[in-house]
This record gives sequence, structure tokens and C-alpha cells, in this order.
Amino acid sequence: MPDLKFFIAPAVSSLLTRVSHFLTEQGIKAYLTGGLVRDMLLERGTADIDIAVAADALAVASRVAAFLGGWYGPLDETNGVARVVLAKSEAGERYELDFSTIEGDIELDLARRDFTVDAMAVDLEEFIRQPESPRLIDPFYGLDDLHRGVIQVVSEDAFSADPARLLRAVRISAELNFRIDNQTEAFIRRDSQLLTEVAGERVREELLRLLAISDGRKILAYLDGMDLLAAMIPELAQTKGVEQPREHYWNVFVHSLKTVDAVDFLLRQGAWEYAAGEEVLAAAPWSDELTEHFNREVSHGSTRRYLLKLAALLHDIAKPQTKATDASGRIRFLGHGGEGAEVAARILERLRFSVREIKLVEILVTYHLRPTQLSQDELPSRRVIYRYFRDAGEAGIDLLFLSLADHLAARGPHLNLVQWQEHAQVAAHVLAQYLEEESLTVPPKLIDGHDLIALFGLNPGPEIGQVLEAVREVQAIGEVTTKDEAMAYVEYWLASSSPRK
Repeated sequence: MPDLKFFIAPAVSSLLTRVSHFLTEQGIKAYLTGGLVRDMLLERGTADIDIAVAADALAVASRVAAFLGGWYGPLDETNGVARVVLAKSEAGERYELDFSTIEGDIELDLARRDFTVDAMAVDLEEFIRQPESPRLIDPFYGLDDLHRGVIQVVSEDAFSADPARLLRAVRISAELNFRIDNQTEAFIRRDSQLLTEVAGERVREELLRLLAISDGRKILAYLDGMDLLAAMIPELAQTKGVEQPREHYWNVFVHSLKTVDAVDFLLRQGAWEYAAGEEVLAAAPWSDELTEHFNREVSHGSTRRYLLKLAALLHDIAKPQTKATDASGRIRFLGHGGEGAEVAARILERLRFSVREIKLVEILVTYHLRPTQLSQDELPSRRVIYRYFRDAGEAGIDLLFLSLADHLAARGPHLNLVQWQEHAQVAAHVLAQYLEEESLTVPPKLIDGHDLIALFGLNPGPEIGQVLEAVREVQAIGEVTTKDEAMAYVEYWLASSSPRK
């Protein structure tokens, strides 16, 4: 194959050289396989490294982790698969090395792989010696499918052997902009319910990687068409066909999918095809600080952007059970935010999301209507903004964008540009107050509980917390700036029959 070229980043090459020398000294035969070989042939960078070893991969990975100073964890003890995770490099990359055990020879091992484009291998030692022209082991013509842009299973039982591959097929096709061939699609539909047997941790990983894809407007709809979305999150199926008030263009299910698309659009990660995109986007706030905020990691594998998209998917999950029609004939969904947060939490617990991830999504689903209640025909006051961030914390930023995305996905092609600009203006004002005036949300401490006990004779208990919160609020809106003013306000507060509004 004279025209065959492998691309590899210098940092990855250096890492593989260290691993190769270590394994050679141990007398262990090793091959580069899977996504790494595929991505090198496509000249794509990757932080995921697949290595097949002719030895017990669990033991090998443990020793490699100790050698490299990384973290070791078994992924599949039955089939001999383990992972080594290395700390982030200076360039910000966190490398993951997945070691698998070769049973038989390398060709037999590749026959048990998922897709032809992943069923290629290169001898690791040979690759280190001659990285530009190693022999490609390709018994299932994966290189041909790579050139054709096709995802095709190696065997008919690929999904029954590992149902997590059902999601992986969709994810790889989306990442590479490849198509899944017709026969493989038929196998996906046939085996879709097997996804319910996959461990929550593995579903979480694939779901987050799907949410990481920018401008993934068709991914969720495709998952639904393959019966995978309902297998992964059966609660969503109940939202299908649920009618909404007339200002909504789509039913609850379609609206939820469109809200995810709208999040990508507002975070400058995708397009919006239902209105004048440039005018719509120009009204929405954006800044370098917001880019940094949404790129911030929440837990391993997740960022605030990914979790905002997940909250967008789940924000109306409780609408079916809260739907009611009032005396005027208007459809209402009273309490669907709070109930939806409980449903979302159960879903994420089942999929083994972390406590931090679940808490963020819970807040977003609970309060997703709150930003639209911040003002009535005028910009929200400092007191209103303070109370908003008091309740939502840093998630208040995310909530503003969820609210904007919800607006776009409610109106669709019938968007009223003036109403949209008014909504975006409120969001921009609240963000500006939050980002420019830290004292508005985190006022400096002027008095504490000891002062209230010593100077006002209060007893330890809930009342002290109520007084301190009242002081923080008037500080945030600028009515109190010194300790003496705070003391005077406490004296007024205690003397009043109720706190000053």
C-alpha cells in the first residue's frame, strides 16, 4: 500500500514509544487497534489509544499505569479489558489507553471487533521503528470503508456481543460524518432493546460523547428512528405526541429535541434553520467568559455545555403527567419543572452520572421557567437578580441559555423577532450584572451570627439565618454598604412585624 499514510501527533508518538519499550522489555507482543488506527489513517488527532496485547490485559494495564504514573481501572474483567488514564498534559490532553487481551492471533481478535473501520491493526513495535510505513492488518477491508465513508459491522452478532456498540455506531458515524450502511441499520433496529442490558456507566460515556458533537441536529432524531433513544431513556417516549399550548409549534417530544439544537446554536456550536439566524444570534449574549464557562469540566467526561444539552432534552420530561386543561380550555403543565427534576435525577442516577452532574441538571430542570419571570415590561431590578442567583447559583448562567433555547424551540419558524430580542435583552442584562458586579451575588460579609447573638440577644436557630440573608439582600442591591448600616437594618428588621420588601 504505497499511498498509505499514518498521521500521529508528536505527544502521542512519544507516549507510544515509552509504552512500546516497556512492553518489549516485558516480552509482550502488542498491536495498535481500533479508533487509534482509524484516526491516524484519517489524519485526525485522538486522545483515545487502543492496544491489544498477547497477554493478560488487566495485569499489563496495571503495570503500565504504574510505569506511566497513571490511574488503572478494569473495564471488562470477563473479556480482559482495562483502561489506563493519564493526567492532563501541558497541552490540556488527557490520554486514555485501553488494553484488551488477544485471544488467538490478531486476525481472530479483529474478527470480534465492532466495525470494519475499527477492525484494523498495526504491530506496535514495527510502528515505532517505521511510523510512516508499517504494515496494515486489515482482514475485513476497513480501509475501503474508510475511503467510502461507511460504518459497517464486522459480523451480524456484533451488537449482541456488546450492545454498547449500538450507541457507538451512531456516535462514530456522527463524529466522522460517515453513513451507517443499510444492513447495519437493520441490525441496530433488531437489537435496539439490548441497550437496556448495558451498564449505566458505559451508556453515560457514549451519551456524553454524543452530546459533545457540535451541530448534532440530527443525532437525537436518528437515535429515535433507530429505537435507541427510548431504550436509553424510556421516559422520553411518554412525551411523544403530547399537545402543547398554541404558542408552541411542536409537541413536547419534538420540542425537547429542538431545544437541544437551539442550545448548540446559542453556544455558537451549530445552526438554527427556522428563523433569520444572524438576527436571532446577534441579539443573544456571548463573550469569552461564557465560552470558558460552558467549556468548564463538571465531572470526568462532562462539561457544562454537554449537561446543558442534556437538561434541554429532559426539561419537559414531566409534562405528560402534569398536563391539564383549565376552564378557558388552555393547556397547562403546573409543577412540571419540579416533578421533571425528580424524574431527571432518577434517569441520571440510573446512568451513573455523578452527584455534581445530577445536581446541575436538577437545578436547570427545576428552574427552567424562572428567567422568563424575572421582569414585567422592564429590566429586572438588582433585588430580583440577587434572588435569582441566590437560588440558582452559578447555574443561573446556564438557566438563561436554557430559557433562550426553550423560547426558540417553542416558536420554531413562527418566532416573533421583537419578542425574542426583548427576551435576549433581559438575559444580557442579568449576565452583565452577574459578570461585572460580583458583590451583587457574593456581597462581602458585614456581620455574622456572633454579632447577632452578642449585640441583639438572638438565640442560635433559623432566625439568625433569616436575618443574615435579609442583610445580604439589601447589600446586594446597594442599600447597605457598611457594618453600621447593616446593624441599623437588623434593628429595623427585628422591630418590624415582617422583613422590608
